[in-house]
Amino acid sequence: MRKKLISILLGAAMVLSLAACGGSGGAAKIESTDAAPAEATQESAEAVEGAAGDDFHIGIVTGSVSQSEDDRRGAEAFQAKYGEENVTLAIYPDNFTEELETTIQTIVNLSDDPKMKAIIVNQAIPGTTEAFRQIKEKRPDIICIAGESHEDLPEIGSAADLVVNNDFVARGYLMIKTAHDLGCDTFVHISFPRHMSYETMSRRVAVMKEACKEFGMKFEMETAPDPTTDVGVPGAQAYILEHVEEWIKKYGTNSAYFCTNDAHTEPLLKQLLKFGGYFIEADLPSPLMGYPGALGLDLTEEAGDFQKILAKVEKAVVDAGGEGRFGTWAYSYGYTVSAGLAEHARNVILGKSELCDIDAISEAYGVFSPGAEWNGSNYTNVDTGVKADNTFLIYQDTYIMGNPGHYMGATKVEVPEKYFTVK
Repeated sequence: MRKKLISILLGAAMVLSLAACGGSGGAAKIESTDAAPAEATQESAEAVEGAAGDDFHIGIVTGSVSQSEDDRRGAEAFQAKYGEENVTLAIYPDNFTEELETTIQTIVNLSDDPKMKAIIVNQAIPGTTEAFRQIKEKRPDIICIAGESHEDLPEIGSAADLVVNNDFVARGYLMIKTAHDLGCDTFVHISFPRHMSYETMSRRVAVMKEACKEFGMKFEMETAPDPTTDVGVPGAQAYILEHVEEWIKKYGTNSAYFCTNDAHTEPLLKQLLKFGGYFIEADLPSPLMGYPGALGLDLTEEAGDFQKILAKVEKAVVDAGGEGRFGTWAYSYGYTVSAGLAEHARNVILGKSELCDIDAISEAYGVFSPGAEWNGSNYTNVDTGVKADNTFLIYQDTYIMGNPGHYMGATKVEVPEKYFTVK
């Protein structure tokens, strides 16, 4: 079995020597514990910080709130923890495909700060590889980390020091299995040509198709507008709003839906709640991904507390008749990646962790997803069969709202070996 279980242990101190990415290639199991109270965790972190004395800066680049709210909020949470004087935030353009040079320059500009020691880009959209190469030419001391790369993983892995993506291989299988377990007979994939040109997404589609055959389900594909084109986010969302009812009539109420774009998620959820159908989890899952807007929720009082956020979202889903049909990850993926990778970078700079130790990465994620269970492994190049030392694929267990038991046990499922070579 290629997967290596990562269960988060919140608050444990790791004292490891700083080392370059090498042959750790995974990690032994870390047992979960109950999350410590937020106040105690914060006090502990502040004590460690005060003793270490941060004399360095960390930069985090994300999309805007309209395109990638969770990514941005995670960056803001890390900045709030360590201060604006130590953490610099930047935003790449919404239509980054048309503003490649601006995207590259936005990332590279962070390296002008003489105290900058690590730069995290989440999501690592096109242009990130070139930006990292330019940074390394003038500042090889800066640690370059890519979260959720849109560029081919071998390509960005050649420029980045560390790459962490959601596990598009395992999840491609597990989302189909979960839909089958919930009684679905059809899986509908919604995307557009730009996303389908990415290895991560095209391979996931191939895995989904094969999994549907295994579970006796139909696999269907629908095309929706790309929000980075002239139609923008409003036009892309309007398209989804207009077509979901048509899709439900076409594929039936036992169909499950998945979209590859964050901006499509809110209107998709809104219409599925109205017309029927299932939603296993978002491309980058979170109880904040699409649900608040679709349900008209004000989560101001719950901000930053994902247990309270999930409880409020779940109640609203059940009240709207979506019990047992809508899923997520209990903790936001985008939020955790932005904040967790920055936390990991800080630990590496302080000499507490090795850069490419998956246990150390998971522990840093655990600061922002206490008690969550994850699974992951090194990325394997499907063409060469070679595992990358500096590139990891991860996923969290699926939580179905209103469903008895809630968690589907996805992290404990053994994904058949054949799916790791499907393309």
